[in-house]
Amino acid sequence: MALKVELKPGERIIIGDSVITNSNQRTRLFIEGDAPILREKDVITASEANSPARRIYLALQLMYISRDPETLRREYETLAREFVEAAPSSAPIIDTINTLVTDGEYYRAIKQARELVLFEERLIGHA
Repeated sequence: MALKVELKPGERIIIGDSVITNSNQRTRLFIEGDAPILREKDVITASEANSPARRIYLALQLMYISRDPETLRREYETLAREFVEAAPSSAPIIDTINTLVTDGEYYRAIKQARELVLFEERLIGHA
């Protein structure tokens, strides 16, 4: 079954190693295959990775789109360990992400990392 993606005018999407930019009208794509796919709204840039949770999100994103995600794993593991040391109550979220990474489920790990970013925002809001 194909993945259906609708793009707004000018919206970008990453498919595999390629960035695709939509023209000036709404477009519907049907994508079949196993390539990593990230919509522009789900992409975080290095300059936007300005907090520990966002750096974890970026590391997972890079692992997801990489041809060899294992080369990036050590960086992710260091960030995750430091996050749990600083905020022990984040351990359940990090444990879930770790399991997904171990299983090669990088897209699902990114989705969990969104929860980590929200957790961090709540934590900072209460500080």
